Amino acid sequence: MREFIVEADGGSRGNPGPAGYGAVVLDAATGETLTEAAEYLGTATNNVAEYRGLLAGLRAAHALDPGARVRVRMDSKLVVEQMSGRWKIKHPDMKPLAMEARSVFPPDQVTYEWIPRERNKQADRLANEAMDAGAKGEQWSPSLSRADLATKAEATPAAARAGADRTTEATPADAPPSAVSAAPTAGRTAEPASESVAGGSGTAEPAPGSAVAAGGRTAAPEAVPAAAADAGPRTVGGGQAHPSASSAPSAPGWSAAPDLGAPATLVLLRHGETPLTPQKRFSGSGGTDPALSAAGREQAHRVADALARRGTIQAIVASPLARTRETAGIVAARLNLDVTIEDGLRETDFGAWEGLTFGEVRERYPDDLNAWLADPEAHPTGGGESFAETAVRLAATREKLVAAYRGRTALLVTHVTPIKTLIRLALGAPPESLFRMELSAASLSAVAYYADGNASVRLFNDTSHLRP
Repeated sequence: MREFIVEADGGSRGNPGPAGYGAVVLDAATGETLTEAAEYLGTATNNVAEYRGLLAGLRAAHALDPGARVRVRMDSKLVVEQMSGRWKIKHPDMKPLAMEARSVFPPDQVTYEWIPRERNKQADRLANEAMDAGAKGEQWSPSLSRADLATKAEATPAAARAGADRTTEATPADAPPSAVSAAPTAGRTAEPASESVAGGSGTAEPAPGSAVAAGGRTAAPEAVPAAAADAGPRTVGGGQAHPSASSAPSAPGWSAAPDLGAPATLVLLRHGETPLTPQKRFSGSGGTDPALSAAGREQAHRVADALARRGTIQAIVASPLARTRETAGIVAARLNLDVTIEDGLRETDFGAWEGLTFGEVRERYPDDLNAWLADPEAHPTGGGESFAETAVRLAATREKLVAAYRGRTALLVTHVTPIKTLIRLALGAPPESLFRMELSAASLSAVAYYADGNASVRLFNDTSHLRP
């Protein structure tokens, strides 16, 4: 039985943005390139472009020999894991593409393997050629492709190809001289794991002052804390390089992160002050539902101005309580966005403690307070809501919002306990960590959620925008 290797890639310059894919079919025995395919897709996401590349590669292999065995090699961890059946496919744009890809060959004839980006250069070049052609209002043409020649030239010892590089490593007319030799990745936007809310856009906008190539690729961590941003160096597209794994060793335990696409970034804004805030009184969802004070409205205007300068917020979601709706309304007016109300973002119900200070609760209900501090299952006096119940509610709300805002940045205007709970869940911290976090009125925090279920805390309790 004949055996093929299909290598495929796709990318989006903007995610979503101008997108294209590339695919190559190789003879598994000889390594000979049998056919190449590429196409400019218009506006699409990284992952959709990757799936389109996979589908094109499988179809090209099927046209050569429908009875062949096929080894698919891609540098997209997401596509490889989903097509191998180890990860679920939830995105509505990718489900039909995956189903179509599975129908090209019988399942027992196809296997999937993840490879590093530097081993997927030929498909990567094809995808970039397709996007370059699209930028000129053209479609990719096999007769103009240099992907195969350039890839083979890189595999040739430098001495052997001295003097030949000018002819074999041709680049598009408007590309810089380094465009081939630097092996640009397929048009994805680079997104440092350490970026703050200033650069936390779902379109993977860089933080202020950072340099990102026009054809950069999203570098998303796989179960890697934000602090590992400097420990997992890599090369990104367009010939601009972050320190690469080949030039410096990785820190122990880290590996090159697979491309999981742009995350859902949830920017968490605590509402501005109410008359109860300076007095440090319990103010949950079961009390008087106070509005913002004059100071709270000023805080909301300051955070609105700060978010407008950063320009990364694409949607606003708020708790149904008066103080969050008012804060969200001020921000929304400044950003020219609508506000969606989400009941799951409401504050915990503190039962009989609503409106009381911590000292007053200690004096009146000492046993109940001690139990509440010691056990997340304990309820405030008079019923209310336990921290465990709040966590269940927030986890469900988080899943709903992450699915709704995948690849985008949404501002959640909510309260102390919901924000602390989302941070705790993102860190995998124990329930008692809620008592070890300080969260100021009108503060900003941010968490990015990736397609593999991992989260990266980007920011916590930022109040720099409130300073005069």
